Amino acid sequence: MTISTSKSRFAALAQGLGFEAVRVCRADEAWDAAGRLEAFVEAGRHGTMGWMETTLERRKQPTNMWPEAKSALVVAMNYGPDSDPLEDLKAKSTGNISVYARHRDYHDVMKGRLKQLAQAFARETGAEVKVFVDTAPLMEKPLAEKAGLGWQGKHTNLVSRAHGSWLFLGVMLTTAALEADAPGQDHCGACRACLDICPTDAFPAPYQLDARRCISYLTIEHAGPIPEEFRKAMGNRIYGCDDCLAICPWNKFAKTSAEAKLQAREDLKRPPLAELLTLDDAGFRRLFSGSPIKRIGRNRFVRNCLIAAGNSGDAALRPLVEGLRSDPDPVVAEAADWAAGELGVATD
Repeated sequence: MTISTSKSRFAALAQGLGFEAVRVCRADEAWDAAGRLEAFVEAGRHGTMGWMETTLERRKQPTNMWPEAKSALVVAMNYGPDSDPLEDLKAKSTGNISVYARHRDYHDVMKGRLKQLAQAFARETGAEVKVFVDTAPLMEKPLAEKAGLGWQGKHTNLVSRAHGSWLFLGVMLTTAALEADAPGQDHCGACRACLDICPTDAFPAPYQLDARRCISYLTIEHAGPIPEEFRKAMGNRIYGCDDCLAICPWNKFAKTSAEAKLQAREDLKRPPLAELLTLDDAGFRRLFSGSPIKRIGRNRFVRNCLIAAGNSGDAALRPLVEGLRSDPDPVVAEAADWAAGELGVATD
């Protein structure tokens, strides 16, 4: 079977499920993404994300994870914000949360709908299917480029001429041999906007990322103290960083997400640091129930908020910061000591 006979119907079904686009590529062909990933890990640019090393061989090629897979159907869901997230960096006494994490966990939103699409596909074709939404050793972005949803820009994220940088990706692998779409073509040209805006110089070269210098990695994946060389550059970013995405010129074609579950909660747009610094474990869990932020836990989150407080210049935050200097978690206490010094509190 080739998907060309029913592609329009599956595209219509995908659109009805909230996906902006669906494209197809082969899953059983060799590609240069495997070599790029291996070089990334060998250079240690994955930092403390040990799972990238332990799953390297499976991640190199979709068939290493599922030998029977022949094709990949890749879907995209728009999560475009209703305002420029770079403006939120100016509100120093508030926390800046990455756009993708301001509402429901996108894994939950997308996976159920992708399963519906896969079930319909399996019923019609009789082929086996497996679905993935960033939860397995599968390289979604290279697959999306190969399927023609866009291209991996100089910031290594997917860019779409129709949607800019604001796309969540999901993949359905199948044993069916499907007609592939044309791959995406690079339209970055001479633009360096995403490279030049990075606060921590996390891009050693175009199309290369050193996660160890990336604020998204530091605030989400890194569990220990934030290296001091990056603290001032973090500004008020308390979960992730959107700078390289938000500055992309192709966002002029982006639209605000129509998916209600992906539109920002009002309380997660510029949340006051004064409120976030009072969170205990129970309060953190309540505030971020159903949110991807819940995964990092209260201590790591409050550590991030303390760095933002130290950068805020807001003297009103001094009592809260001082109170956290005796926090039971040593990483939180150390961040509080640093923030207190930045805010002019006498430290021993």
